[in-house]
Amino acid sequence: MWNREIKLSIFGESHGNGIGAVLDNLPPGEEIDMEQLLAFLARRAPQNGKAGSTARTEADTPEILSGLLDGRTTGAPLCAIIRNTNTRSGDYGNISSLARPGHADFTGHIRYEGFNDVRGGGHFSGRLTAPLVFAGAVCGQILERRGIYTAVHILSIHGVQDTPFDTVHPDLQAAAEVKRKSFPVLDNRQGERMQVEIERARLGQNSVGGVVECMVTGVPAGIGSPMFEGMENDIASIVFGIPAVRGLEFGTGFAAAKLTGIEHNDGFYSEDGQVKTKTNHHGGILGGITSGMPIHFKVAFKPTASISLEQDTIDYKNNTNQKLVIKGRHDSCIVPRAVPVVEAAANIAVLSQLLQHHKG
Repeated sequence: MWNREIKLSIFGESHGNGIGAVLDNLPPGEEIDMEQLLAFLARRAPQNGKAGSTARTEADTPEILSGLLDGRTTGAPLCAIIRNTNTRSGDYGNISSLARPGHADFTGHIRYEGFNDVRGGGHFSGRLTAPLVFAGAVCGQILERRGIYTAVHILSIHGVQDTPFDTVHPDLQAAAEVKRKSFPVLDNRQGERMQVEIERARLGQNSVGGVVECMVTGVPAGIGSPMFEGMENDIASIVFGIPAVRGLEFGTGFAAAKLTGIEHNDGFYSEDGQVKTKTNHHGGILGGITSGMPIHFKVAFKPTASISLEQDTIDYKNNTNQKLVIKGRHDSCIVPRAVPVVEAAANIAVLSQLLQHHKG
């Protein structure tokens, strides 16, 4: 459970009957547009094998069990289930006791004493991002009615770079257009180069990783807390709940270590009665509290762990060395599908902090 002002529980397993989410403490009376919500979920879905995505396709239509009546939140826990309809558990028959490199098979076996469901990764699967996206889509609609917008795109894949967001004078139109693209980049030419890299990995039975960039605009100054309950803390805690995330940096991030103080500090100025900064190295957050500048962070995703090349492993039941070739349907690069997942995570964290601020 992600336990903040908003509480989020994710349940289910990749090849079980279904997966789902429970959202607690949403404000009552909020209108939820189901057509808009389904469009958000569709952005996470595989693109029919394009851009190296898996061939496993499912409708991912959420069944609302509670918390929504006549299109508005009731204040009760919002619970939705998404049925699994296209599983092929037989693809995992050869790994019942073989630890797939890069996966949680071995650690899950130890943690749950051998009773964990390994089919499709079980509860560790990227399939569990579907209910996370559902929850984030709901929170996003609530935020947008308050003038807060989240924009996300692929910043890089295997070294090929897209144009970064301008986090001082953001182009909101360009950021909004990314959501309507099948391959979410600002520079389409660079997007084509990224897809070449993904296809090269697929043909080589391999995979590649990349970086997703996120910007949240319209968040007023003063939201958050110092030390352990800051805006960065909440965003980080939920982003690291996304499978395959290996790194997170706010603003200038690790590059700040190479700068001097005068280079990294963001000078303040006043414009039309608003306090702004000339640069945004701080990523819109100072001391865990929003500054009024766009919240800005980047998320690094590892290459997909499931590849078809032969790898060394162990049989953890018999403690013997083995060779493994992974079967099944997998993405050669999960980064394109991770874009709406990062957006969803940001929506949940920002809305939770906003509600906490108003409650206080």
